[in-house]
Amino acid sequence: MAAIAALVMLLPVTWTCAPQKADYMVVSCFPNAIIANVPECPYGWEIEQLSLGGVCSSGVHGSGYYRFLIPDLTPRNHSYCGTQSEYIPGKDAKYVFYNWVVSNDTSLTLRNQPVNYTFSCVYPASYLVNNAVFSQRVATVYVNNGTSGTFMSQLSLGVFTNAKFLYAKEAPYVIDTSEIGSDVFIGVEAKGLSSRFKVVIANCWATPTPYSTDRKRWSLIINSCPSDHTVSIFENAKEGRSTFKFRSFRFQGQDKVSTVWLHCQVHVCDGERLVCQAGPCPASRLAWKAEPKGGVLTAEFSIKGAVTDPPAVDTSQELLPPSCCSPSQTRVAFHSPFTWTECWESGSARTRR
Repeated sequence: MAAIAALVMLLPVTWTCAPQKADYMVVSCFPNAIIANVPECPYGWEIEQLSLGGVCSSGVHGSGYYRFLIPDLTPRNHSYCGTQSEYIPGKDAKYVFYNWVVSNDTSLTLRNQPVNYTFSCVYPASYLVNNAVFSQRVATVYVNNGTSGTFMSQLSLGVFTNAKFLYAKEAPYVIDTSEIGSDVFIGVEAKGLSSRFKVVIANCWATPTPYSTDRKRWSLIINSCPSDHTVSIFENAKEGRSTFKFRSFRFQGQDKVSTVWLHCQVHVCDGERLVCQAGPCPASRLAWKAEPKGGVLTAEFSIKGAVTDPPAVDTSQELLPPSCCSPSQTRVAFHSPFTWTECWESGSARTRR
């Protein structure tokens, strides 16, 4: 009896990332950008094997996600990395942006299920002509949660009356010059989003212009931590709303300018898959070394009343008469980038009041 030999060839499968069933994605339609987040290692695909629009290998590996960014929504660049746009005329004319994240493996054999995440964002047409028309405080977040359907959420940045965060103030937000130094209560919340997703404030800063990239800035939150003791974070990355407060101020040396713009970089985190909360914050004041995460929401504050800068001084410090300082302390004023005072102990470390 002849022996029959069977040869079984097994192709070795080695994964550098743990494959997972990634049947959903999170798309954030911010006023200044579109961000698509795909769970990392979808069905075993590496980030360099995925491309935006089939043409740009521009993904960034973040915490638990592959992040793809469309940074330019102006009419001159509707085709960024294969982005398609459609103009829908009518009373409320709109632009619809389409793109997709696809697997793009050129190897001879394919062992992974191909992926094709298609997404779109809708914007008022007038916004693309004049950004001031579209609210910079609002973004739309879509979560395509596999077989559970698609969730749409309105992500908004608002100013509240007090630390209970029950009542939001109407925009535009006005601060009287006599109230400079008082607390401003800020909330970023998502309405209509599944409870498994948490709102995370990554970074917040203020500028004397509407541009979030202005080099003249004052940081408030850096990598989910307060920049100093004038900022307090109440809730962050725990629920569908994150809240904090900071002391109001205005910028120094801005002729005839009485406006401060607050910018917050936020994103949505899947609390069932990831640890959304940041680790312990350092005790010392943070330097501006923020990691870019999410998109930017902007709120405008108008300073109402007479605005006059103090006369220029020859040094960066000015001694003032004691006020709220102990008898052993000296009150010192600083004038850059805005005015504040500190109480200094003689021969010891400074303590801001």
